[in-house]
Amino acid sequence: MTAEISRINPDQLHPTPGYHHITVVEAGRTAFLAGQCPLDRCGALVGPGDLDAQIDQVAANALLALAAVGAEPSRVVRSVIYVVSDDGTDLGAAWRRLTASVIGPAFTTASTLLGVVRLGFPGQLIEVDLTAALPG
Repeated sequence: MTAEISRINPDQLHPTPGYHHITVVEAGRTAFLAGQCPLDRCGALVGPGDLDAQIDQVAANALLALAAVGAEPSRVVRSVIYVVSDDGTDLGAAWRRLTASVIGPAFTTASTLLGVVRLGFPGQLIEVDLTAALPG
């Protein structure tokens, strides 16, 4: 059974910068990825103090995690992005880099972008939480 995914932006809601207000999955299996962190295969933090380098590592890790369950970024139905910053410019830059990355199609769906004070690893500046509807 293949999951059917619909993305909706009701006319009554504000326009978005690329994501959809609502994502509906009709049927199938779902994968909930743990928050993807900017860690290399050995668990070392990539790009201390460099948000762009950390975004690139998070995107690469997320692509590997999705592939492990037979999914592509277009199968993502929900994302939450955490950025260590209270600056709207930083949040916007993170959004733009993620949407231009190898997992960019993941962010056309229901999405939340949050500025936070701290994440789990010392020096970590970003984490991405993804939910995907798996192909049949």
